[in-house]
Amino acid sequence: ELDKLVQVMNEYPNMVIDAKSHTDSRGADNYNLKLSDRRAKSTVQYIVSKGIAKNRITGSGMGETQPKVPCTACTEEEHAQNRRSEFLIIKK
Repeated sequence: ELDKLVQVMNEYPNMVIDAKSHTDSRGADNYNLKLSDRRAKSTVQYIVSKGIAKNRITGSGMGETQPKVPCTACTEEEHAQNRRSEFLIIKK
């Protein structure tokens, strides 16, 4: 999926992206925040390694603060949906 993002960013050389990584609700809040931040930074590093300029992508970890599926007794599927990365177009 990241290679698809690289392809789109190459097609639109002025596009700027913000990558937000999320975790499920398992684990401590602080751990999940650090985990998602590492995922976001890894995503940015990968995109940059494919030739995209550093000033065109930022990333941040959101931990479990913004679940896609709010649940208390989450199923495996709900946990999987909450573990995700989102890519927001900041500039076209």
